[in-house]
Amino acid sequence: MQEEKNYRSPKLVIWFTGLSGSGKSTLAEAVYQRLQQQDRPAYVLDGDALRGGLCSDLGFDAAARTENNRRAGHVARLMTDAGLVVLGAFISPFAEHRALVRGLFAPGEFIEVHCDCPLEECERRDVKGLYRRARAGQITDFTGISSPYETPLRPELVVDTSNQSVDAACAQVLALLSR
Repeated sequence: MQEEKNYRSPKLVIWFTGLSGSGKSTLAEAVYQRLQQQDRPAYVLDGDALRGGLCSDLGFDAAARTENNRRAGHVARLMTDAGLVVLGAFISPFAEHRALVRGLFAPGEFIEVHCDCPLEECERRDVKGLYRRARAGQITDFTGISSPYETPLRPELVVDTSNQSVDAACAQVLALLSR
């Protein structure tokens, strides 16, 4: 059994990890809305947004993924130092990368949330056509198809995003924060 942790620190990052289409960004946005209602300063740091700017020079090979997660973690660190709750939505497929980011934070400042969703459901939700393109060989190193996703072994929370509503998943995250 994991020890009880206090997640009421003003420095807090919630790192949503899972396959593309697993609901990371959707859940992060829902939690953000709830935190705003509580007057708790927060920001959604999304992988797609970082890849469109700060990380636009990176590809998707192993070295680039490592650097992408390193940059995202440091941006999250800076934002928590400014007093924001950072809601990071990143595939971050490798345990090593997630551990690297966790290591930037003190105990109680980092919550890993695994958005658990079967690959088949993620493919069904694929609004950008990424899975289709990956299966056709047009995208290489695509997580879940031609590159692995290492399921977190001990996340603070596992949310089944395939069988519950966004509101129910959001409630689970917020319940963790109220400990």
